[in-house]
Amino acid sequence: MTGTDNILLNRRTIRKYSPENIGDDLLDGLLRAACRTSTTGNMQVYSIIVTRDENIKNDLLPLHFNQRMVTEAPVVLTFCADFNRFNRWCLLRNAAPGYDNFLSFMTAAIDALLAAQTFCIAAESKGLGICYLGTTTYMAHKIIEVLKLPRGVVPVTTVTAGWPAENPEQPDRLPLEGVVHREVYSDYSDADIEKIYSGKEARDDSKRFIAENNKTTLAQVFTDVRYKKDDNIAFSQILLQVLRDQGFMNQ
Repeated sequence: MTGTDNILLNRRTIRKYSPENIGDDLLDGLLRAACRTSTTGNMQVYSIIVTRDENIKNDLLPLHFNQRMVTEAPVVLTFCADFNRFNRWCLLRNAAPGYDNFLSFMTAAIDALLAAQTFCIAAESKGLGICYLGTTTYMAHKIIEVLKLPRGVVPVTTVTAGWPAENPEQPDRLPLEGVVHREVYSDYSDADIEKIYSGKEARDDSKRFIAENNKTTLAQVFTDVRYKKDDNIAFSQILLQVLRDQGFMNQ
């Protein structure tokens, strides 16, 4: 097993960090690695906002549902879909950009997420810990204000990074046969679903989640507490408005 295999197969989400900072040289090296990741058409239609300033992190904190690692991590990185820069280049070169549509947002969002994951792997290879914040898309409209993102730029994910001050249990994952399909998609039987999710449901933490939330199944914790339909609809409406405001839904 290679060093990369060890990093990928043994990774953990780190939410507690030591007060030690991340040096500029190290951080710039990680950012250079991130910017070498695959990108659609070699356009690099993403931007990375690096936040170290305590005041700005405090402004971001409530937008990430007051998750303390936002202020405790030495660095917060917001990865953005960004057609602003590319559009302006096109206009300066007598080219008419046609990127005010949903497909272009998806292209830029995928680019941003690929860069984010490359950054995370590079960071973990240096001993740093990382945590993805899914709250970014929920509160994109407010994050745009705090980070002063212009039209054509939408935040798609946030990563906290720092030196770990914890060694938490590795999060569970579904077995390979539950995720990987050979040649074509093979739909699941009820028996397949029972087998795939049995390990997750048998975990002590899963049983604790069920009890704490007064539910009878782990699935209910997801549908009724963590990711409720009403919340999904509300945040979807906010994100769609963000895309309109930022120029990605004109056509």
